[in-house]
Amino acid sequence: MHYSLNVYIGKIREYQGSRPSAIAKCQVDGELKLTELGLEGDQQAEKVIHGGPDRALCHYPREHYLHWAREFPEQAELFTAPAYGENLSTEGLTEKNVYIGDIFRWGEALIQVTQPRSPCFKLNYHFGISDMSSLMQETGYCGWLYRVVMAGNVSTESPLELVSRVSDVTVAEAIATAWHMPFDDEQYHRLLSAAGLSVSWTRTMQKRRLLGKIEDNSRRLFGK
Repeated sequence: MHYSLNVYIGKIREYQGSRPSAIAKCQVDGELKLTELGLEGDQQAEKVIHGGPDRALCHYPREHYLHWAREFPEQAELFTAPAYGENLSTEGLTEKNVYIGDIFRWGEALIQVTQPRSPCFKLNYHFGISDMSSLMQETGYCGWLYRVVMAGNVSTESPLELVSRVSDVTVAEAIATAWHMPFDDEQYHRLLSAAGLSVSWTRTMQKRRLLGKIEDNSRRLFGK
């Protein structure tokens, strides 16, 4: 299957009441260079939690925007790509049919799904909705992140093509395991076995197994 896509990059900007962010992105067209750290010209403000080799690209399904527009009708005009800070936007790919470790060809490059996107408090400021990050996490409409397996020239005219599937864990299942169920060592072990899982998610799941408890996500979701 081939999936046509829109592509977006962003620069760091200031947000009143929050730390700087590059979540606001603009559409680009034509030829682009994709490195192991992402698209040339795309920025991340806080590289400890954004960007890096395992989080080089962010993908958000365009079909989710209808849900958000219905949830917040007075702000419906906000909910169009790339409102969630995504680099890649498609129709036809969702958390339910994309798997951890999936490898896609894009132009000369190969990219691999590493983890669901972990919603953070900057979304709350970006939309002016105080609990947007937690709503995103609860719905499972989170999107996902990629590492760049093979860098190269890409184009907005080139589709995404799935070339390898290496695990049986969907992105939706990873989201449910991490955030929607009580402590479940068996499911953490299953997620850890998914080829291609990011270092940060591997660390989090392994820490749960060692400590026997789920970490507190309130700082990520609300900045407190």
